[in-house]
Amino acid sequence: MPLSTSSAVLVLADGSVHQGQAFGALGTTTGEICFNTGMTGYQEVFTDPSYFGQILIMNTAHIGNYGVKDLDVESDSIKISGLIGRNLEPLYSRRQAAASLQDYLQQSGMVSIQGVDTRSLVAHIRTKGAMNCIISSETDDVAALKKQLAQVPNMDGLELASKVSTHAAYEMGNSASDIRIAVMDYGVKRNILQCMVDRGAYVRVFPARTPLQEVKQFDPHGYFISNGPGDPSPMDYAVSLVKEVMKEGKPLFGICLGHQLLALANDIPTFKMHHGHRGLNHPVKNLETGRSEITTQNHGFGVDPDAVKKADHIQVTHVNLNDHSIEGIRVKGKPAFSVQYHPEATPGPHDSRYLFDQFIDMIKTSKN
Repeated sequence: MPLSTSSAVLVLADGSVHQGQAFGALGTTTGEICFNTGMTGYQEVFTDPSYFGQILIMNTAHIGNYGVKDLDVESDSIKISGLIGRNLEPLYSRRQAAASLQDYLQQSGMVSIQGVDTRSLVAHIRTKGAMNCIISSETDDVAALKKQLAQVPNMDGLELASKVSTHAAYEMGNSASDIRIAVMDYGVKRNILQCMVDRGAYVRVFPARTPLQEVKQFDPHGYFISNGPGDPSPMDYAVSLVKEVMKEGKPLFGICLGHQLLALANDIPTFKMHHGHRGLNHPVKNLETGRSEITTQNHGFGVDPDAVKKADHIQVTHVNLNDHSIEGIRVKGKPAFSVQYHPEATPGPHDSRYLFDQFIDMIKTSKN
């Protein structure tokens, strides 16, 4: 634990107040509070675009022990809005690390608070549900912070994907490959792209609001609909694109937000979850094989299970073994499928990477 001389305060939308010490940059930040139970992979988590607009509780008692490394990222910058920890460590033991967590957060301008009883705080969120919060290490005026917090928009109904998407299309992989995949970037993680490139694909990543006609100029053999932050329901531009791709009949694979967009494109609504799923050890059952997978998850919205059951053209392929939420679907008669969790699993176990193999195989079959 660092010897901080600066105090910090965390205020939740329900009025609860938590005192602690400043870590990282000094300042004030707001966002929706959420928690991740993973013990490792904190740098990948911090740089995951799906966390944009959220203040993250890392529930493990010590975070920062192995420092940070330039390669351990999922995007070009930290995407969380703030960090809450019990013990955020300024010292690290990994020889390959380039910097400490303290330096990394400070250089990124990331306001954080440590010295908080994170187990108690997580139990509170599990009971009360996700809500907005504010961290400040520049004022302890709780009344003023509550007033500022009241102006923060709720995540429900908030479109954030276009805010984290690339501004210009770019490519990865071998341009001579006979498998070309168009990736719609709503907050894609780098290792998702790498999983496709490792399987021989050439991918072009498109900005979120790119019209389908422009995407089709790439002459893709398949489409990937990425993960990302915010509420999928206001993303009419993305839902329309998914509908058009399904009409085209080429293979389509969606992950996380992409899973929700595939559901919306098939008239299945999504909903705001009580507190979401975020961690590295969520059990999921593959209903097609009967096998279970330990999965990495990060989502605050889900697909309506009642609506899925009434949709004759949708097959549920995966379910969460903790709460029986929908974790995967397939469109009957179409080469389109999706999962709610993260099969690339960075960080996390690689039980589900077979899904990328299935996508590549589907593209090869479609071409033939």
